[in-house]
Parts: sequence; structure tokens; C-alpha cells
Amino acid sequence: MSLSCNARRRRRDSGAELQEELGSPCTHSERSSPAEDNGHLEYRVCPKLAQEEEEVAEREHFWKIINTYCCYGTHLHERVNRSERQFKSLAIKQQKILPHFLSHLDTIRKCIDHNQKILQTVVDDCTHMFENKEYGGNGYRKSTPASTFDMDKLKSTIKQFVRDWSEDGKLERDACYQPIIDEISKAFPKDKCDVSKVNVLVPGAGLGRLTWEIAKLGYSCQGNEWSFFMLFSSNFVLNRCSQINAFKLYPWIHQFSNNRRSTDQIRPVYFPDVNPHDLPSNSNFSMTAGDFLEIYTENGAWDCIATCFFIDTAHNVIDYIDTIWRILKPGGIWINLGPLLYHFENLANELSIELSYEDIKHVMLQYGFHIEVERESVTSTYTANSLSMMKYYYDCIFFMARKPE
Repeated sequence: MSLSCNARRRRRDSGAELQEELGSPCTHSERSSPAEDNGHLEYRVCPKLAQEEEEVAEREHFWKIINTYCCYGTHLHERVNRSERQFKSLAIKQQKILPHFLSHLDTIRKCIDHNQKILQTVVDDCTHMFENKEYGGNGYRKSTPASTFDMDKLKSTIKQFVRDWSEDGKLERDACYQPIIDEISKAFPKDKCDVSKVNVLVPGAGLGRLTWEIAKLGYSCQGNEWSFFMLFSSNFVLNRCSQINAFKLYPWIHQFSNNRRSTDQIRPVYFPDVNPHDLPSNSNFSMTAGDFLEIYTENGAWDCIATCFFIDTAHNVIDYIDTIWRILKPGGIWINLGPLLYHFENLANELSIELSYEDIKHVMLQYGFHIEVERESVTSTYTANSLSMMKYYYDCIFFMARKPE
């Protein structure tokens, strides 16, 4: 499989990509045949727009994220060591009541080491993932401690493997992705149109499963993502995974609270649950890496835009609505599912306009959208641990809105 990705300079990482337990949140490139590319997914960078100092900042950020992947094991071992020290501070009588506790921590250490090997594999070839852009040598040269903020985002990214590419994530995908897929199929039925000519855009594509599922149905589908955490991981799945359940991760070892059983914390998750290369030979499946508002400027380019747990990643959601309106073709549709957990709401020195759904709907109608399907209560989780004693449930908004002819 060949998937080209046009990357454009990213805005600086302001922390809205992912939050622990939270909903997130160019031109088309033809998909080459497997015989042409030997199954490698190529990423392409858009023309340089940034000034030199911005390019330097982006390169430093690139290596900072890779450094976070490399520091995962050290960071988690420190957490486990702290649990061991605190347990050993208890009275010997109390320690003897739980003879399995220290051996459980040793098992967690082995899981950490396994996760670290997978994460190292994920970033092994990231310096060459963009076919026409190089980020140069590692500016850090040696591993430096990652921030807690970045490490939390990496932990959340590990849970994205569960959501997008494991059997354990099927319930979430059925709740979040399937309504979008069903609506696309209704709007552009295979028996009434050539679906290969229907252009679908998925902003905030994450690890790419929704984009992949739409492309698998024969639609021309492009995903867009700006988080290096997501891009590195999606590159690994789409490029380097070709056997079902060939890899495993331990995504719940970071959770020391709300475990019913000790074994729940150390249970593995296998991925991918499908072969990512299993797409029709004529598929048009592409991705872009960069800021949605900066990349998508061509008026009337898309038949359908599908946003899932995405619109609340905006500094100003009206900017998203404006861009979606402009880039949709007349008669095109916007399908959305997700909550309104505004990612910049509590970040200092960041613009954040928090609109209610009522206000968003008013803005959409003012632009001229016709809302044809609307459900104000679609229950879903987001990267949830199914065995945890605590889960977050979202009462999501689902709508399909059309730009009139």
C-alpha cells in the first residue's frame, strides 16, 4: 500500500492535541499500487511557508516528541519505583498481608519495557517519513527528561491504538465512527453514484481508522492530523503493520487507581485488528499533516467533511465553520459527531471561544447550512478502559448539514 501525505508547517504545540481521558482532539494524492511502492507509505511536505526561525522551532519540536517516546520507559519506571518505596515504608506486618504486591510491580516493569520497545520501533523511521522534508539530526543528541505534559499525551496516544486499531476499541468505533460512515453511505449510495469520485475529508484523523474505513468502502478519502504523536503512530500502523494482531501494548499500566483487579492493569491489547493494507486496489487514500485552517483553502473542493471529536479543538470554532463552508462543494455535506470539550479553555495566554451547541447551530444557519439530520444525545466514551471503575461518558451531538446547491 502506498499512502502519500502532504505535510505543512504546524502551528506550535499548544497542548490541545490530546488530554488524558478527554475527547480530542493541499491537494489530493493518488494512492499508488502495491507493485509500485512495495507497500511503503510516503509522506510529502507542502511548500515551505514559515520563516527560518519557525522552521528551527518546528524541528526542535519534532525531536522533542521523539525524545518523549524514547523517555517513556524511564518515566514509567520512576513511577513504579515510587510505589515500591511507599509500599516498603509500611509496617512489615502490613506488607506481609499483600505478598503479591511487589511481584505485581515487577510485572508492570516488564510491561513498561515491552511498551518501550514498541514505541522505539514507532519512531525508528520517523526522520524519513516525509519524502521531501528532513528534520536533520537530533538536536537533543542525548535523551533529556520529557515533560509531564508531553508524557501524558504519549500515554493518551497509546490508548489511541486501542480505540482505532484493536478489537477492544470496537464498541467505541461503533458508537463514534459507524454513524458517520452510515450517513456517508446514505448520502452517496454506491448504486447511484461512482463513490471513487466522492471526495471525503476527515480533519483530526488521529491514527487514521475512520479515514481508512471510508476509503475501504471505495470513497476518495483524505485524513488530516497535526499532532506528531498521532502522525508517528499512524505512520507505524499504516506503513509497518501488515499482519492482524502482530503487535501488543499494555495501555492500562499507567492507571494505578480504579482497578478492580491487579490483573486488569497489566492486560495486553493486540493490534491491528485488521490488515491496514487491505484496501481496494484502486483506493484513493491520502493524508495531510498540518493545521486544518492553514492547509485547506481551496473553495468547493470536497463533497463531504466528516468531523469526529474534532470541532472542540478549535481556538475559535467559527473559524472551523467558515473553512468547512468554503471548502465544501455546493450540495456537499458536513457530518459531525462529538462533544464540546474545548481544549484551550483553561490554557493561559490562549484564545478560546467556547460556544454552546445552540450558538454553533445558529452560526451554521447564518452561513447557510441546512441541517438535515440532528441527534443531540449520542452516548460514547473516548479511549476508555472498559474494566476501569471510572469512565467518562459523552452525550455527543450528531448532525448532517448540507451546503445548498
